[in-house]
Amino acid sequence: MNPDPRPAVSVVGIGADGWDGLPETSRAALRTAEVLVGGPRQLALLPAAECAGERVPWPSPLRPAVPVLLARHAGRRLAVLASGDPMFHGIGRTLTEIAGSGAVRVLPHPSSVSYACARLGWPVEETEVVTLVGRPAAGLCAALHHGRRLLVLSAGAATPAEVAELLTARGFGPSRMRVLEQLGSGRERQVSGTAESWSHPPGDPLNIVAVTCARAPGALRLGAGPGLPDEAYENDGQLTKRHVRAATLAALAPAPGELLWDVGSGSGSIAIEWMRTHRSCRAVAVERDAERARRIERNAQSLGVPGLRVVTAAAPDGLAGLAGLAVPDAVFIGGGLTAPGLLDACWDALPDGGRLVANTVTLESEALLAERYRRHGGELVRLAVGHAVPVGGFTGWRQAMPVTQWSVTKPPAGGSS
Repeated sequence: MNPDPRPAVSVVGIGADGWDGLPETSRAALRTAEVLVGGPRQLALLPAAECAGERVPWPSPLRPAVPVLLARHAGRRLAVLASGDPMFHGIGRTLTEIAGSGAVRVLPHPSSVSYACARLGWPVEETEVVTLVGRPAAGLCAALHHGRRLLVLSAGAATPAEVAELLTARGFGPSRMRVLEQLGSGRERQVSGTAESWSHPPGDPLNIVAVTCARAPGALRLGAGPGLPDEAYENDGQLTKRHVRAATLAALAPAPGELLWDVGSGSGSIAIEWMRTHRSCRAVAVERDAERARRIERNAQSLGVPGLRVVTAAAPDGLAGLAGLAVPDAVFIGGGLTAPGLLDACWDALPDGGRLVANTVTLESEALLAERYRRHGGELVRLAVGHAVPVGGFTGWRQAMPVTQWSVTKPPAGGSS
């Protein structure tokens, strides 16, 4: 048994300056640890004369190994090494989720973000951070806005060139890039240039990329809110158009961490813009046509939400496979309303308080929505959009097909049915 009343697991943040940069509290935790766990680079920073504990490199994949490692060394003082602040995109989160916060003592070190902002003179609270560690580079796309300052957490030496390529492809080639290596150590180095002319060879794998976003002249402007230009989407005509899309997202009312089912997804625009409202929002796009499903995946990549899950299946049968996953907070039905059982399956999938929004342009589907409106209440609206077009030497209105939209919140059990 461990007589020390403190948690048996200490998570110690360490920087590129190694042992010399650690405060005495962190050093004491490492000196007294019976087991030292970390990446090979981090373990190599600890002097053998000071830290005599058994050294255990992290296995791969890491997360499934954590419970096994904790069980194997139960009853021994365990110190886990992390880069910088363990609770900022670090192992501290994983350990506290698995072992519980009461079983873990976290001893943070300045993060690479803090160091980078100090070197650049950027206020931390005004700087957006995007991690590419174990994640696709496409996730950076949603953060690209003219004049915005970004810090990109690198996956390795190849990341800066990958970031430069992505910025250029997405119309941000003039953006200034600065790569800061080995922050906090005596080997700090900085290289800079623009994304479109980036020619630096791969440098140190321990780096962070600072980007000052600059949109190229003529590049499509994508705002942070819903209602992106229709031109932003690859589509075959099955696309919820911009103004109706903005109204639909307003009715769906996404909140951080929520999950959407986008049924009959077409080009994926509703699911994509749901996820763009906050990085923690999740969505599943259900689309029966295989080519459209592949198109949704491409749109999700180009618009910065590569985590969108695409299910190629017809509804309602295709929804059965989602039943064992997380319960949706909202469901949007963009197509297939007349499919037998579809509305019932979507309604049944929602929890109390969940939202359902359905759009249609046909009289048959409109009749279905009117019947559900009478049964469940909610809001039934007709959205009509007209665009100014040339009429000879004058200008007139061209009306798009009106869209009937039903939006409703599911009441508690025993409520309206």
